Amino acid sequence: MRDPLADRAAVTPEATALIDADRDERWSVADLDSAVERTAGRLATLGVRPGDRLGTLLPTRPAAVRVIHAAVRLGATLVPLGARLTPDELAVRIERADVTTLVCDATTEADAVAATAAAGDVPVPVVSVDDADAERVTALDTHPPEAVVPHDWALDSTLLIPFTSGTTGAPKGVRLTLRNVLASAVASVFRLGLRRDETWHVALPLHHVGGLTPVLRMPLYGMTVVLRDSFDAAAVAADFERYDVTATSLVPTTLSRLLDATEGDICPTLRTVLLGGAPATGTLLDRCVERSVPVFPTYGMTETASQIATATPAEAASHPGTVGRPLFWTDLSVRDDEGNARPPGETGELVVSGPTVSPGYLDAEATAAAFGDAGLRTGDVGYREDGLFWVVGRTDDLIVTGGENVAPAEVVDALRDHPDVADAAVVGVPDAEWGERVAALVVPREGADPAASALDEHCRARLAGYKVPRTIRFVDAIPRTASGTVDRAAVRDRLP
Repeated sequence: MRDPLADRAAVTPEATALIDADRDERWSVADLDSAVERTAGRLATLGVRPGDRLGTLLPTRPAAVRVIHAAVRLGATLVPLGARLTPDELAVRIERADVTTLVCDATTEADAVAATAAAGDVPVPVVSVDDADAERVTALDTHPPEAVVPHDWALDSTLLIPFTSGTTGAPKGVRLTLRNVLASAVASVFRLGLRRDETWHVALPLHHVGGLTPVLRMPLYGMTVVLRDSFDAAAVAADFERYDVTATSLVPTTLSRLLDATEGDICPTLRTVLLGGAPATGTLLDRCVERSVPVFPTYGMTETASQIATATPAEAASHPGTVGRPLFWTDLSVRDDEGNARPPGETGELVVSGPTVSPGYLDAEATAAAFGDAGLRTGDVGYREDGLFWVVGRTDDLIVTGGENVAPAEVVDALRDHPDVADAAVVGVPDAEWGERVAALVVPREGADPAASALDEHCRARLAGYKVPRTIRFVDAIPRTASGTVDRAAVRDRLP
């Protein structure tokens, strides 16, 4: 398959492809295509060739979009890296992915230089989309572009190598093929629908599949992508109105902030809020129903190029906590420790297979450990009823206290349902008597001052005694990774 942006430019050249909400700047499809052609040509001048691994260390900005599509045009495998990582963390990823060139900007240049110097014996070349400060960094725009012939991708070629969040161990590089990305795009639109004037708002990091997939799907769908460099509830709400946004991807925390910052309908054109990254509480979903927010709770993974299952707003309202039904072509099953299928209503590990599922990790041992005859063992615990699925925790997050199993997500839901609680995270910590005890970090809602005793009473009315947190500590924010998932190691470090 050839570069889809080049094909889109031949079909709808005058349509709006990209909007930079921070600067209110717009690019037509033809404008973006020309900019990508120049970027690809300059990278080719610097030696980037088909099959190379092009790392990106860029914030959410139009230059990142140009580099992403330039990699597709050149036939280079994209390795998106998180701009919040330390140089040491970046060096590990650069070396594991065998990055051949790293693209940065002015805000990430120092970390890019330090990371590439530490990754291997020969420093990886560093290219900046801005003016370069360091001697060994090349400014991309100072080089004349070569002529580029769009690469003809095979369906099973590795298009991307994003890294998993790594909250339970060393992060793994995930091989996502063109087939994975295309299957995900098709299955997603079958579930969510598509408007001719689709405008998708992105305020997520572009190294995470939640932020990256709309950018890649933009030329496939013929939609507009609105970028904002970070999430600010008031600014995002204003973007929705100004640009007639129809769809966006949020996590429960950002959706809650958006609801707090607005009144009534968030935006008359908004038809899809894809809600992932963490389970949504009943309270949050009730607020969405009251405010007519079209929320689609979803369950997905980096290893599946985004969504696995997604609930419609009607399903979310009638079946609290569900993540809905598997997407088209996706098989999702619940299995026990021996790999046998569990019946409806019984919990077990979720196992997924289908064309969206990665062929594996960069590490062969990690691949062998996670993939079996039935598919990818997700490490997530859940159950199904009437064709709908629920996710209740992780196999490696399960707390065993006094011989009883506790799913942290269930305790988190109970805490978040307290009117004075904005957010919470629950983990098991060592306990001399019980083996593990349930412990929680809690973020009070703005202006509230809940007491631990009040939360204890609240939880006891909703949970079995052994599930109630024995330790509660109040914090300003829950530690999270760049992708929005709870950083459980950091949570444990803050608990006695």
